[in-house]
Order: sequence, then structure tokens, then C-alpha cells
Amino acid sequence: MERQLYQRLLKQARPYWWYLVALLLMNLIGVPLSLLQPVPLKILVDNVLGSQPFPPAIQALLPQGTTLYGLSALLVPPVLFVLVLMANQIQQLASTAVRVYAFENMVLQFRAQLFDRCQRLSLAYHDRKTSADSVYKIQFDAVSVSTFVLDGVIPFLTSALMLAGIVAVTTLIDWKLLLVALTAGPLMALCTILYKRRIRGPWHRTKEYESAAMAVVQEVLGALRVVKVFGRQSYERDRFVQESKKCVRLRIKVSIAEGFYAVVLGFLMGTGIALTFFIGTLHVRSGAISLGQLLILIMYLLQMAMPLQTLLRKVGEMQGALVSAERAFALLDEPTEVIDSPDARPLVHSEGKITFRHVFFGYGTEKPTLDDISFEAPAGSCVGVVGKTGAGKSTLVSLLVRCYDPGAGQILIDDSDIREYRLQDLREQFAFVLQDSVLFSTTVAENIGYGRPGATESEIVEAAKNANAHDFICALPEGYKTMVGERGMTLSGGERQRIALARAFLKDAPILVLDEPTSAVDVKTEAQIIEAIERLLHGRTTFIIAHRASTLRNCDLVLNIENGRLVDPIAKVGQVAL
Repeated sequence: MERQLYQRLLKQARPYWWYLVALLLMNLIGVPLSLLQPVPLKILVDNVLGSQPFPPAIQALLPQGTTLYGLSALLVPPVLFVLVLMANQIQQLASTAVRVYAFENMVLQFRAQLFDRCQRLSLAYHDRKTSADSVYKIQFDAVSVSTFVLDGVIPFLTSALMLAGIVAVTTLIDWKLLLVALTAGPLMALCTILYKRRIRGPWHRTKEYESAAMAVVQEVLGALRVVKVFGRQSYERDRFVQESKKCVRLRIKVSIAEGFYAVVLGFLMGTGIALTFFIGTLHVRSGAISLGQLLILIMYLLQMAMPLQTLLRKVGEMQGALVSAERAFALLDEPTEVIDSPDARPLVHSEGKITFRHVFFGYGTEKPTLDDISFEAPAGSCVGVVGKTGAGKSTLVSLLVRCYDPGAGQILIDDSDIREYRLQDLREQFAFVLQDSVLFSTTVAENIGYGRPGATESEIVEAAKNANAHDFICALPEGYKTMVGERGMTLSGGERQRIALARAFLKDAPILVLDEPTSAVDVKTEAQIIEAIERLLHGRTTFIIAHRASTLRNCDLVLNIENGRLVDPIAKVGQVAL
């Protein structure tokens, strides 16, 4: 299971492997550059102030016949120091640039995949999950791919190569002492395995608690007016703090566990080196190795401690990233309940004939939301849908565009099952005007043009005129370029509704769905909306969900739904209690 997770993370990083190789090489170049930093000081002491000759490498850089003495000799250490320092800085700059580029692009790529997946999952998934959980996975869990590769794999490989080089050198000096130093290795590996198992669960719960805290913030900000008018700011703050405290406690627990793990690794590594001190001294006394060889060996072993600890600590430190990766991939692996059939065919322009044949649907409860619904709406007809709240009215029209698929029965458009059409083509046949008109935080013109990308300015204005929206739009501070704010909150309910109607006019779809289009407006605004609706109905098959008889006066038939069933599938408006 974990191996598959590693493979998927590496696969995500595959488009950037050239950058990852370059970053690995730069990190390896940084090792000898770091080792060169003390060299100018050694030259100053031994070659400038002392009597030793300059190293052959320095002499080789000079023109033939040039000798170093006096002022020229004094300049060598500072010049060399500056050159080494600049080389280090350039290496770090290049490494940082490559790392940031790879990191940000990998995260963006993964976020785009997760966002696209969220959009394509059926509404049934989003009914079960909070939107905050999906946002958390897109915004925070997506970082796991870059964290794992750049903060895990690259340092791991760098440390492994450094460790291999040190082991090779120390083996030539005294392989027996190397084995003594590495006696702590198996215990360190065992500690790492135990730590991994113990820390994965707390990391999972930490992510869940952080997502829950974000859900509180998102919920409150989305209903801020309600919170303010009821004076519940303190209550909501306490609710957020309570959710966040759960995460804080777990994060402290995880940090303590990480610190304890590091202490254990340091103790085991120190014990191995201490044994080397003791046994190495015995080897010197017996004449097996010289004192100089022992000192060099101990210095290399001390250098080896850092990459070895990095190798083992990275395994533990990456558990948080692996948990995030599991959560993100779980979203990608979530089955799409509404998909195109393998032989789905195109639908260019529907005639608008709609038929329900013994349709059943439920949201996972024992009692179905829709129970044996059957009716036929001829092309160009107007269908009213009435019933009490929760009767299944909105569910019925949601099935039309395959937000959900029915549990049983058939829904047909132009005498063909809607599952036979390509999903994108099917949805292009519909225009919606919802009770809570959804506008985006952009300009009025962009909101009207949302249903038909590429629409011209004149087409947008014409649609607004048909929706009785042009006059109030022109009165706005910047006309059609006015920003409407989040969810269109700078506009009144009637203004938002008319912009939604203009959007429907512009899309010019053969099937129209109006969900309570006049439920939250005054009488004057209602008259303007109804006038616009009457123009919009012309030549289209229309479903109107409403409680007001005035909205249903042009309907050819009315579906009266009670407890998920049709009471009177074909009725006149006057026969239905509204």
C-alpha cells in the first residue's frame, strides 16, 4: 500500500524530473563547496604566515613563471575566500530558483487535478462531504507531492550518496571499526519503523481536525449576516477555538514524538561512535592502525552521522506529507457516479420533448425522494411543478441534467434515454434560473455571459434588455463593468434574479428550468420578472417550480408532488392548491 503511494507521488513529479535531477546535482555540488570554505584559512596559516609552499592547485592557476611572495601572497587567501563564498552563494541561488520553480508548479498541477475532480464528482458526493474538506485537500494536502519529493526524496538521495562515499573511504582505512560504528544501525531502523506506525494515526486526525476548523470559518463567513444580526460572534469564535484546540493538542503530541525520536536516533548514533573510540584506541595500541588514521576515521564517522540521521529522520518527518497525499489521492480516486456511457452520442440541439417513465430516486435513505414518477412534456410545453418543501420538486429537475442518476426508471429527451447522450452536450440543452440566483464575484457582463463564453457585448446587452435588466445595470457605477461582489451581494434580490434571467436569454437553450423565480421579490419586481419570463418561455420547453399561481398561469400542465409521488400528474392551474 505504502509502495503504491510512493509510486503515485513520484508519478506526479515526473513532468519535472529534469528539474529534480538538476536540484540533486546542485545539492551534491554544494558538498565540496562547503568543504572548501576552511581552505583559505589553512593557506593563510600554513603558506602565507608559515613557510610551507603554496598547494600545487594554486600554483597551477597562476601564469607560468609567476611566484607568490610579499603582497601577492597576502592577497591569495582573501581572494580565494571571496571566490569560494561567491561560488557557494551562486550554488544556493541556483538551487533555490530550481526548487521554487519545481515546488510551485508541482503544487499547481496537483491542485488543478484535485479542483477539476471536485467539479466532476456528482452532487451526491458533495452532499455527503463538506465543501471545506474539499477546499482543504486542494489548498493544503496538494502540497504533499512537492514536500515529499523536494523535502524528502532529494535530501534522502543526497544523504545516501554522501553516506556511500564516506563508507567507501572509511572501509579502506579500517572496515572493522566501520562495522562497530554501524552497530546502532539496525536499532535505528527498528525505531524508525515503530515511529512510522505510531505517528500515522495522529497525523490523519490532525488533518481531519484542521478541515473541521476550516469548515466552521467557511460556514460562518458564508452566513455572516445571520451571525451578526443574532449577535453570535462570540459563540462562533468559541466554536472555532474548540475545533482548533483538538488540532493544537495533536500537533503538540506529534512534535514531542518527533523530538523524542530524534533524541533516540542521536543517542544510538553517539553510542556507535563511542564504541569506535574505545575499540579504535585498542587498535592503535596494538599497532593495527596509526593514530592519524584513527583521527581521520573518527572525523569521517562524525561527518557520516549527519547523512545517516537525515536518512532515518526524513522517513519520520515525511509521515505528515504521506497522510496528506493519501487524503488527496482519495479525492482523485473517488468514483464519479454520473459519467458518460462508453457509447454516448452527441446531442446538438434538442427538440425539448421530455418523458419520465417510472422514475425512482433516493438520497440513501430508506424512503425514496421520488417514487414512481411518470409524465410526458411535449416539446415547447410549459410544465409547472408544485408541492410542499421537501416534496422532491428540485430533485426532479436535478435529475434532468444528471446531477444524479435515478435509482430506477428512465428519463428521456426526444425519446432517448438521457444516459445515451454525452453529459456535456446534455447540459448544454438547459438554462437554469434558480431561487437563490448564483452570481460570481466578477462584473455584471461576465456574469451574464457565463452561460455562453465568447458572447459579444451587443449580445450581452440584448439579453439584459430582454430580461428587463438593462436600465438598472446602466444606473450602476460602472454599468456592465460593475463588480457585483461575492455571490452578487452588492445587488438586490430582484436585480440578481434579472441578471440570472439575462444569462438564460443569452444561452438560448431549448429547455428552461425556473426554480422559484419570484419567491423573494416585491410585487413590482415580480411583474418585471414575469414579463421577462413570458418572453423567455417562447419556443422552449419550460419547467417552473413555484408557489405563486401568477407564475404558473402560462403552464400547459402542472405536476403536483406530495411525499415524492405525483398526486395529479396532469392538472390545470386552478385545480392545484398553491
